[in-house]
Amino acid sequence: MLGGRDVDWSRVVMNERIERYVSSLNIARMDALEISGNKWNNVPFRSYRSVAYSEYDVCHQPLAPETWDIIFLEQVLEHVRAPRDACRHVWQMLRPGGTFVVSTPFLIRVHDYPIDCSRWTEMGMRYLLADAGFPVPAIQVESWGNLACTINNLLFVGERYLSRVHSLSNDPRYPLMVWAFAQKGAMEST
Repeated sequence: MLGGRDVDWSRVVMNERIERYVSSLNIARMDALEISGNKWNNVPFRSYRSVAYSEYDVCHQPLAPETWDIIFLEQVLEHVRAPRDACRHVWQMLRPGGTFVVSTPFLIRVHDYPIDCSRWTEMGMRYLLADAGFPVPAIQVESWGNLACTINNLLFVGERYLSRVHSLSNDPRYPLMVWAFAQKGAMEST
């Protein structure tokens, strides 16, 4: 009745932007890997695999070099102990021309599931991905947030978005979420 969605207010814009980006790709020809999630399991990729932390630690080593066309690491990177290693391993697992979709919180309260280690601004995310091997021109970083949502997040956990109540206006001074699309160069190799 109030225009609600079953999604956390802080994730609405990020989720819409990521979904729009992925839908612009030729997904039927892509082999996909999702690390610690299953949000993308119903998308008609050529193949899809999901791995979880107990099965696979992205910080330890690449799962299989140059195997996937797209890798998702959403709301996970802040929980790993070695984010640079994790991003480098993702780069190694992507085929040339492959895409890395990563999202992380920034101005979100600490949430130890099981640990909470890191946060990145847009610039910090760009440097992290460049250090992992992604060419800077092939890294697109975005963020979203506003003061009301930031305050709400600090006072409450996971308030559901209501369009008649919550603003989706962006104020770059209060980025709650940061996400990026990074493409491995077509000529690059592990």
